[in-house]
Amino acid sequence: MNFSYTQEQEVIAQTAHSFAKQYILPYRSEWDKTQTFPIDVFRKAGELGFMGILVPEEFGGSGLGYHEYITIVDAISQTDPSIGLSIAAHNSLCVNHILTFANKEQKRRWLPKLASGEHIGAWGITEHNTGSDAGGMHTTAIKKGDMWVLNGTKNFITHAISANVVVVIARTGEKGDKHGMTAFVVERGTKGFSNGKKISKLGMRASETAELIFQDCLIPDENRLGEIGEGFIQAMKVLDGGRISIGALSLGTAKGAVNAAIKYAKERTQFGKPIISFQAIGFKLAELSTEIEAAELMLHKAAHLKETHQKVTQQAAMAKLYASELCVKASNEAIQIHGGYGYTTDYPVEKFYRDAKLCTIGEGTSEILKLVISRNL
Repeated sequence: MNFSYTQEQEVIAQTAHSFAKQYILPYRSEWDKTQTFPIDVFRKAGELGFMGILVPEEFGGSGLGYHEYITIVDAISQTDPSIGLSIAAHNSLCVNHILTFANKEQKRRWLPKLASGEHIGAWGITEHNTGSDAGGMHTTAIKKGDMWVLNGTKNFITHAISANVVVVIARTGEKGDKHGMTAFVVERGTKGFSNGKKISKLGMRASETAELIFQDCLIPDENRLGEIGEGFIQAMKVLDGGRISIGALSLGTAKGAVNAAIKYAKERTQFGKPIISFQAIGFKLAELSTEIEAAELMLHKAAHLKETHQKVTQQAAMAKLYASELCVKASNEAIQIHGGYGYTTDYPVEKFYRDAKLCTIGEGTSEILKLVISRNL
């Protein structure tokens, strides 16, 4: 076993940190206040290969693996988790679904522009009244000749307003039937496809969230991904990778909060010395740093299983569960270390605190993940 980064991974990490410092950090606070989704930043991310990390070079991507993917999402999230979230959602959900289940012609059609950042991707399975009960979804796709008629609404969709390409899971059979759902690609501009207004959120405010709305939306059969009835099975496989993504996002959020706390604790003096020298502070930071190390190892183990085509469901769920709960704990403790200053917008830890909570919800709540893990034991 080799726990060291390769030279290529070191360069990738440095590039991601430099990108975040130059193109994200100066605007982080303003984007958060105004809930601005900075599309131009994602175009720049595409130029660096961050929008098609797992996509082979044949289809315009970077041709990298999950270890490098974790490294990039982690590094960007240390500066701004909301940008890390959008890069993760684009790569692991929309792009990865097409990469994994599309035929070669479909891959050539959609992946190059998604990988370059010219197009933004979204992925729709969640609905208002179904949540984790995807089998009970109301959105339907009815076949008429060579076309499908799509009707329904998807909720809490990242990039629902700005996405050019959306992968949608719709019911093509009976409710509750795992083989009664099918995946389709819907392109922006398709008649009957629109979006709701942007949702105002507690955190992750620079990552756009809204509804996808389909009203007699006509989709050609050539936009269907895989076989009819495979949509739910596909989605569950995509979510394994998605949980690694949110784990990486959580890891970066935890690191960002702890790094900010360490910096403050070295600068803040009480009784003539920096507060990091007090055991009450030093022990908190020691414990958090140890847990961050454990979370990182868990994520890279999941990445190894994913890359070597081994079963990853349990490990991905464990890594995401541990990392997401850790990032909430880390951001909470970071505010505590800052004291009253941590509760103000003058320091970044209040934003890490608001952003962190979503990590315990997206791609499966902690309760859902525990259910997944227990069923695999």
